[in-house]
Amino acid sequence: MAELDTQRNRLTVKLVYYGPALSGKTTNLTRLHDLLAAELIGDMMTLETDGDRTLFFDLLPVGFTAPSGLLIKFKVFTVPGQVAHDGTRKAVLSRADGVIFVADSQRSQALNNGASFDNLAANVGTLGMELATLPLVVQFNKRDRDDILSEAEIAQRWGDAPWPLLYACALEGRGVIATFHSLLERVYARLDAEFALEAGHGVSCAAFLAAIGARQ
Repeated sequence: MAELDTQRNRLTVKLVYYGPALSGKTTNLTRLHDLLAAELIGDMMTLETDGDRTLFFDLLPVGFTAPSGLLIKFKVFTVPGQVAHDGTRKAVLSRADGVIFVADSQRSQALNNGASFDNLAANVGTLGMELATLPLVVQFNKRDRDDILSEAEIAQRWGDAPWPLLYACALEGRGVIATFHSLLERVYARLDAEFALEAGHGVSCAAFLAAIGARQ
C-alpha cells in the first residue's frame, strides 16, 4: 500500500513489473524510462543479486504537488524472473500499489506464464495483500515473434479474469505506455478510495495521469 508520511505531507506510490524470466519486464521498464519525458524520470538504478538483477527508477523524482499541498511520488521496479530469487521477488512486491504482469506471447511459454502468475498470487497472499483488490494489468509481450498465441487464444484462456489484457512489443516500444496508462487508472481508483485524492486533495484521475505524462 502507498506510504503516507503525514509529517512531510508526502504520498509514495510503488509500482512493480512481475512475470517469468525473459518475458520482457526489464525491456518494458527501460523503454518506459526512454519514452517518458526526461524531466519526469530519475536515473535507472540496479540492485544486483546472484545471477539476476532488480531495476528501478523514480518517476517524477521531485514528485508533483496536489492543490492541497500533498506531494505525490512514484517508484517503479522490476522483480527478478528466476525462480531462485523468490525472496527478492517478495521483497520488491511488498507494499506494491500496482502490478504489471508481463507474460511472454510465445506459444512455448504458456506454462511458464501460468506458473509465474501462480507465484505472483502466492506471494501476494504471503505478504498479506489481496489479489482481488490489487490494481493489476496483464500484458502479453513479444507480439513480434513468429510462433505466438493469437489474441483470440489469449482471450479464451485469460478472458474471464478481471484484469485488463494488453498486447505489446516492448523492444519496439509498442504497448509500453498504453500498459502503464492502464495500470495507473486502476491505481488512481484505489488511491482515491483510500486517500480521497479528488475530494480531499483536488487531484482528478485526468490530472493524475497528466502529471505522470501517461498519455497513449
